[in-house]
Amino acid sequence: MELIIQDFMEYLKSRQVSKNTLVSYERDINQLVAHLNDVGKKMIEATKDDLQNYVVYMQTMGKSNATISRSVASIKAFYKYLLKNKIVEENITEELIAPKVEKKELSILTAKEIENLLEQPSSSDLKGQRDKAMLEVLYATGIRVTELISIKMSDTNVNSGYIKVKKKNKERTIPIGNVALKFLKEYIENVRPLLIKTEEEETLFINANGQKMTRQGFWKILKQYKEQAKIDKELTPHTIRHSFAVHLLQNGAEVKMVQEILGHTDVASTLMYTQMADMKLRDEYLKAHPRG
Repeated sequence: MELIIQDFMEYLKSRQVSKNTLVSYERDINQLVAHLNDVGKKMIEATKDDLQNYVVYMQTMGKSNATISRSVASIKAFYKYLLKNKIVEENITEELIAPKVEKKELSILTAKEIENLLEQPSSSDLKGQRDKAMLEVLYATGIRVTELISIKMSDTNVNSGYIKVKKKNKERTIPIGNVALKFLKEYIENVRPLLIKTEEEETLFINANGQKMTRQGFWKILKQYKEQAKIDKELTPHTIRHSFAVHLLQNGAEVKMVQEILGHTDVASTLMYTQMADMKLRDEYLKAHPRG
C-alpha cells in the first residue's frame, strides 16, 4: 500500500497540485491506513461501513468538522485513483458522508486596523525594516503568503513599480503602490544585502539565517504584530488578502481588475468581495448617519 500511496502522490504532482494539498492528502490517507490496520483491515479490503466508522472514529477523537471533511475529500480522491487504475473494483466512497462545515464569515480589517498593523515593525533594526517591507507588499498587492515568500529578486522591478507572481504554470504582473514601493526599495538596498549569506541567494525576503522566509516564519511575525497592534479579530495572511480586495472595491476599483490582481480564474470568487464591500459600506453609513 505504501508504494500505491507514493504513486498517487506522483500522480497528484503531475496534476500540479499544491505542496500543501499534497501534504494533507498523504497525511489523511496514511492516518486511514493506520486506523484500518489497528482494526485488522487492509485498505483494499475495506468496506463502506469501515470507512463510515472511520468518520465516526475521527469525531470521537475530537477532530473538527473541517478536518474530517478534508480527510473525507482526500480519501475520496484516493479511491477514485484506485478505481481508475483497477486496484479496486468499486469506489466505496461515493456514499461516504462527511459532517457539514459551517462557513465562517471572512475576517476583514478596517483601513484603520491595517494602518495600525503596518505601523508596528520597528525601523531601528534590520528585522523590523524587512517585516515592514513584507507587510506593505502583502497589503499593496493582495498576494498569498506562499507567493510572497516565493518572490525572487528577478521577479521584482522597483524602477517600474511591479512584481511578478508565479503560481503553477501561470504568471501575473502586479503593480505596487508608492508607499509599499518606498519600503521595498529601502529593504532591497539597505537590509537584504546584510541578511543574505551568499550572493547566489535569489529569494527576495530572507530570514535571520540568511535563507528563504518560510510560511511558518511569516505567520509568527504576523502574530507578533497582531498582538502589538491589539487587533482582536482573526488575523492570518489571507485576512490581509481579503481586506485588500474589499478595500479596493470600496474605493471604486473594477471587479475585473481585482480578479486579475488576485489571480482568480473564476470571477465568482471575486464577486464575493463586492457583497462584503457593500455590507461594510452599509455598516459605516449606519454608524455615521444621524438617522442610521
